[in-house]
Amino acid sequence: MTELEKCMAGEMFNGSDPELAAMTLRAKRLLADLNRTDYADWDGKRRILREMFGSVGESVYVDIDFHCEYGRNIHVGDRVIINMNCTFVDNNRIDIGNDVLIASDVKIYTATHSIRAAERVFPGWQPDAGLLLCRTYARPVLIEDNAWIGGGSILLPGVTVGARSVIGAGSVVTRDIPADCVAVGNPCRVIKRDVND
Repeated sequence: MTELEKCMAGEMFNGSDPELAAMTLRAKRLLADLNRTDYADWDGKRRILREMFGSVGESVYVDIDFHCEYGRNIHVGDRVIINMNCTFVDNNRIDIGNDVLIASDVKIYTATHSIRAAERVFPGWQPDAGLLLCRTYARPVLIEDNAWIGGGSILLPGVTVGARSVIGAGSVVTRDIPADCVAVGNPCRVIKRDVND
């Protein structure tokens, strides 16, 4: 099994693997192009997004500065707004449905590490020694259709935000949020249900 296959399967993977390192380098170069593209150059931005993301629908707006890890694991539906200063750590899939609003400063993390120190950091790590600093694994994140993720929110690995739900600004989403809810806080909790009936 390759390191990419391990990564996508949710197993511990070697982030310095040459294939993964090449994916990161490619994404960082495309991000540099995106973030310096003229604000009004819609065609240029769309071209870069189509090259960088795994898939991207129609009428997708991504403001700058935008940051991601691989890019190719981000899949975006139609009519999506991703506002300024967002970071998507897409070691695993990030799937964003149609008609989704993602406010400024939202962070979506698929990568994580063990809570056990002995499993997290390699002893004796030294730069340029060919050893990994830490062990990493990743879980996918799903944002379903018509969801709204409020400014400064953080979505942690493995979570789903249900269709038409709203995540309040500054929330930390640690577990799945069902459809048709308003959820806020750290950790994020549902405070109102059936808001779209």
